[in-house]
Amino acid sequence: MGIEIGGSIEKVNGKEISYNEFVERYLAKNQPVVLTGLMDDWRACKDWVFDSGKPNLKFFSTHFGNSKVQVADCGTREFTDQKRVEMTVSEFIDHWIDAKECGGASNSFQEGSWTPLHADVFRSYSWSANVCGKKKWLFLPPSQCHLVFDRGFKSCVYNIFDDVSETNFPGFKKAIWLECSQERNEIIFVPSGWYHQVHNMEDTISINHNWFNAYNLSWVLDLLSRDYKEAKEYIEDIRDICDDFEGLCQRNLAANTGMNFSDFLIFLSRFFSANILQLYCQLREDGISVWSSSKMAKHLVFNLASIRRIALKLTSMDVVAGNHGFFLDLMEMLDDPNFLKLCIDVGRAYGKIHEQRNCSCDTKKAWMVEFLDYSSHIRNPEDFVEFIDFSVAKLGATFCEENLLVSGFNDWPLFDDQ
Repeated sequence: MGIEIGGSIEKVNGKEISYNEFVERYLAKNQPVVLTGLMDDWRACKDWVFDSGKPNLKFFSTHFGNSKVQVADCGTREFTDQKRVEMTVSEFIDHWIDAKECGGASNSFQEGSWTPLHADVFRSYSWSANVCGKKKWLFLPPSQCHLVFDRGFKSCVYNIFDDVSETNFPGFKKAIWLECSQERNEIIFVPSGWYHQVHNMEDTISINHNWFNAYNLSWVLDLLSRDYKEAKEYIEDIRDICDDFEGLCQRNLAANTGMNFSDFLIFLSRFFSANILQLYCQLREDGISVWSSSKMAKHLVFNLASIRRIALKLTSMDVVAGNHGFFLDLMEMLDDPNFLKLCIDVGRAYGKIHEQRNCSCDTKKAWMVEFLDYSSHIRNPEDFVEFIDFSVAKLGATFCEENLLVSGFNDWPLFDDQ
């Protein structure tokens, strides 16, 4: 029996929608969309593709041939995913060319390639841009995702076009899917928690990126909480003989999910620091008058408020990072070149989004120590909330507008609907 298709994904001209409109219509509402008209000036669309629209495979061999990559063998299942094989880009291109010359029947690495049903890592957002070729996407909204799991909510359907066992997956036939055909030079936005399966309908090259921000932090926390509970239950029978049971739970969580609560707290701390520093720089350079008119300032305040809300949720959970060796020295963070790069990238990205001038790298570096002089260390979520409140109070005191900043924290809308 085939799957039930209940609709398609909206397509929008990306040149006719602002960032704020994209946020309001898709990001905040966690809805997928296909954006057109945004790839016209991409170098990849010229260097990687012939005028005919076919991929320039020799370009990849010439420029990236020695790079080692993981290649999915789409014809072989390994546990819950496809088998991965490591090879160089040149070796992969040779496989591709050989398969084309043989009519595609002898190679499972690209002709009819596909991605099994899944939701993206960490429940992040993702975008996928088709440089050439055509993809078919099948989407299932988060409200129906329980239908593709087994009775114990442990195993997910691998291929929705298989003869799925009604005994093992009793709700599968009730699922109503959204379908999308993604053409060349189109970008698809995949929201958090949407399960999807993807098929390449012809020779296809795409660029993909995963990320999370202030709008979907709650998705990340929910995933960590659920996977932590599962990791804990799995080894509960050895609790009494384990010297560091909680530490073992956290290590297993990191191994299974890709990060644990300590990793998440480090990310939140760095993300918060980069955002409040950017806001500090904006106010230093432009003055407090920007507050009522600056879209960037409102964006930054929204980020800060979202992070604080997540930090408060962490304080109410059983998991306390300080019990497992977590320790973040804020002054050491300021000396980390990667943190400086993060600060620069945050300013550049928001400056481009909101078409506002960004303060210089040298200026930002000089103000880092001046503003982020919090001498304590962050050992747990409670410390982090204290650091957030300290930083907000200092920012308000510096510009004599603490009430305005706090009001921004309290009044700026936070989107929790999932």
